[in-house]
Amino acid sequence: MNPCNLCPRHCGIDRTNGKIGFCQAGNAPRVFRFGPHFGEEPPICGETGSGTVFFSRCTLKCIYCQNSPWSWKGEGKDLSVEELTDIFRSLAVKHKCANWNLVSPTPYLPFIRKAVAPLKDEGVSLPFVYNSSGYEDVNTLKEYRDLCDIALVDLRYSRESTAIEGSSAKDYVKHSRETLRYFWETLGKLNCSKDNPLATRGVICRILVLPGHADEAIENLQWLHDEISNEIHVSVMSQYAPAYIANERAPWNRVLEEEEYDAVVETAEILGFENGWIQSYESRDTSSDLVGENMTEGEGVVRDDK
Repeated sequence: MNPCNLCPRHCGIDRTNGKIGFCQAGNAPRVFRFGPHFGEEPPICGETGSGTVFFSRCTLKCIYCQNSPWSWKGEGKDLSVEELTDIFRSLAVKHKCANWNLVSPTPYLPFIRKAVAPLKDEGVSLPFVYNSSGYEDVNTLKEYRDLCDIALVDLRYSRESTAIEGSSAKDYVKHSRETLRYFWETLGKLNCSKDNPLATRGVICRILVLPGHADEAIENLQWLHDEISNEIHVSVMSQYAPAYIANERAPWNRVLEEEEYDAVVETAEILGFENGWIQSYESRDTSSDLVGENMTEGEGVVRDDK
C-alpha cells in the first residue's frame, strides 16, 4: 500500500506511513460488523447464511448511503491480521456459513489475503463473495483474483454526470462496465440450479433503481444485453430509500415511484433476462434506518468503543 493504487482513484499515498487518501482507510483492516447474513440473493445465503464482513470506509461517497455510519464516518474497529483470521475462521467453522462475503473490501485486500492464508493451510476454505459497488480497478481485481469466486456487483449509473452527483465518481460508468466485463469473462454464469441452489462461482449484477434516474437502469440493462449476455443473473431492486445527504437533495430525497420501477421491470422482460430476481415494488423500505439489517448480533459485532 505504498503507493496505494488499489481503486480507480489511484491516490498514490503511503498508507504504511499513516497517510490517508480519498477512502480514508488506514494501515489496518477496519471492520464494523460481521456474522451470518440472510439478506442477500438466495444462492448466496443458503440455509446457514452468508458469512458477511462489513469493512469500514469506501471508495465512493454515495449521498444516499444507508451504511454511512461506517462507510462515510468510519465507525468500526481496527483489527490485526490475526484478529481478521479469527473472524473468517468463526464464520466458516462455528457458524458454518455458505461463503465469506467481503463487503466493500477493496482498501483492505492485502490484509484479507494475509488473514486467510493460514486458514487455507489448515484446510479451512469457503468461496469468496466479492460484494462491490462496481467501482473497481480491473488490474487490482486480477491481482487479487484468489479473493473472488462469486461477484456480487452493482451497476448503478449509465451517465458520468449522475455518478458524480450521486457518488463523487466521475469515471464510475467506465470502471463499473470494465468490472462487469472482467467478472463475466473470468467467472461466467452463476453455477446454481434447482438441484444445486447454492452458488460457488459466477456473477450477479445488481440494478438498484434510483429515483429520477430509472432511465439509466434501463440503459444499463440494454448494455448488459448487448455487451455481456442476457444469461447473466440480474437482481433488479426497488428498495431505494432516502438516507444521509440525499434527504436534502432532489430527486434523491424521495422514494422510487411505481411507474419508474415498472418501466425497468418491463425492459428486463422485453430484453429476455430470465436469470435472477426482481423485487416487488411493495417490498421497498421507505425508511432510511437500515443499518445492520438482518445481521446477527452478539459476538459477531465489532465496534469502536472509544
